[in-house]
Amino acid sequence: MKELLTNLQELNIGKIKENELLAHHTTIKIGGPADIFIEPSSIENLIKLMDFINKHKLKWRAIGRGSNLLVSDKGIEGIVIKLGKGLDHLEINGSEIRVGGGHSLVSLSTLISKKGLSGLEFASGIPGSVGGAVYMNAGAHGSDISKILKKAHILFEDGTMEWLSNEEMEFSYRTSILQNKRPGIVVEAIFQLTEGDRTTIVNQMQKNKDYRKETQPWNYPCAGSIFRNPLPNYAGKLIENAGLKGFSIGGAKISEMHGNFIVNAGNATAEDVLALIQHVKDTIYNLYQIKMETEVEIIGRK
Repeated sequence: MKELLTNLQELNIGKIKENELLAHHTTIKIGGPADIFIEPSSIENLIKLMDFINKHKLKWRAIGRGSNLLVSDKGIEGIVIKLGKGLDHLEINGSEIRVGGGHSLVSLSTLISKKGLSGLEFASGIPGSVGGAVYMNAGAHGSDISKILKKAHILFEDGTMEWLSNEEMEFSYRTSILQNKRPGIVVEAIFQLTEGDRTTIVNQMQKNKDYRKETQPWNYPCAGSIFRNPLPNYAGKLIENAGLKGFSIGGAKISEMHGNFIVNAGNATAEDVLALIQHVKDTIYNLYQIKMETEVEIIGRK
């Protein structure tokens, strides 16, 4: 490991840490250590890192701002790549924007709304990165990333880079081609927005933010929606009807504000959350014969 770290540091690609707790990098504040944690300082350095990973046949995982993630208490083997500063650039060309995968989605939507550009209002309360949002086709308020993405610049596992069009991303509900068929990192995205009335756009953004504050428990560490909606049903409503709001295991608790949120009510472990997820799955199936599927991504050592 020491030799590996030395070789990585010699590449001069960005911040490198050993045994970095991922609880510091997830919105639910849970997660064991990454063997090696790297925040590349540029796209070029990210490519250099991927070449190194392939050359040494290392395991890796990319993360953004850590929302929609539940990391094992045992941490993650290999290298965790965090897309942040250095991959958070932004170019605005009329109604088209080109933005780095490490850019905050919330701050992007706020900035864009003030420019009088419409299309990102739905994202005003989604606490993830642009890369993560494209990866999972994040959405809210009746819209999602697939409605505005023109193309995405992807770094694939083999070190090759390619622009994928909206169609090639194979978007569906909270999924894209990157989750299963072609794993890769969203380095940049080009969004096609529309020009609109600045005041109207900003007001809609504020309404969306207010709605989230009123209905979702952002005063506690959480990972966002835990389950996919088993349409035509809604996960939160099913969990509420089952009387599970407020139910807890260890430090993990089903939010009393919204049934589809599990919060870290105090020193929760990933095991606590997983046990609670299983309890919800069993309860909902026993009551309604509906199989609940997780939206939150569960990663790390078993």
